[in-house]
Amino acid sequence: MTQPGFDDGSDEDDVPEWADRIKANVAGEVRRRRKEMGWSAQELADRCEQLGHPIPRNVIANMESGRRAVLPLVDVMVLAAALETYPVCLIFPVGYVEQAQELPFQHLVPTWDALRRFTGEEEVPGHDAGLVPDFELHASLVRTAIAALEEEERARFAAKTATSRAEKEEAERRRSKYADQAVSAKYRLRYLRRDLRDEGATPPPLPPALGDVDLPEPDTDTSEERL
Repeated sequence: MTQPGFDDGSDEDDVPEWADRIKANVAGEVRRRRKEMGWSAQELADRCEQLGHPIPRNVIANMESGRRAVLPLVDVMVLAAALETYPVCLIFPVGYVEQAQELPFQHLVPTWDALRRFTGEEEVPGHDAGLVPDFELHASLVRTAIAALEEEERARFAAKTATSRAEKEEAERRRSKYADQAVSAKYRLRYLRRDLRDEGATPPPLPPALGDVDLPEPDTDTSEERL
C-alpha cells in the first residue's frame, strides 16, 4: 500500500506501513539490547514476568522476527523496564535507526527529531503540552530553593566562625543574598502550586525543607463542630 506524500527515494512497493516501521524499530531494539545484556529470549520473558506483566518467550521471538501482528503499549513499557531503558528509546532508537516516520503518510525525519517531539522536548506548534511545563517549572523552583537554603546555611556558619570583621560581613552579605533567593523561589512555588490546584491538578510533593511553602488550610470548622 502506497502512503500519499511519502517519498524516501525507494520503490513504492517497498515502502513499509507506518505501523510496521514502529514495530520494526521496537523489535530491532529489543533484540539488540537483549543480546547486549547477554540474555536469551526466555530470560527476557522471565524478567517481564517478574515485573508483573508476563510476555512469553515465543511472543518475544515472534516480535523480534517480525511475525507478531500487534504490539500493545503495555508490552513496550514492560519490555523497556526489563531491558533497563525507556519506552521511547525502543520506539525511536537514536543512533541505531537513522530515520523514523512519526505518523502515517508523513515523510521520514531524523530519529533524534522524532524522539524529541515524542517526548515534548521539541515543541510542536498548536500542540498542548498540558501541565508538563508547569511541573518542569515546579521542579526547577524546588531545586533553586533547596540550593539557596543550603548556601544560606553555609554562609550563616561562616559568619559564626569568621575570624575577622571583614570575613563576618562578607558571610552575612552572602547569607542575606541566598535568603532572598530562597524566599523568592518559595513565593513563586506557592503561587504556582495554587494555580495548579485551581486547574484541578495535584501539585508534586514538597521536600521537608520546603514544608512552609503551602499555606495552612483554612479552618472552617465551627466551635460546635469541634465539640
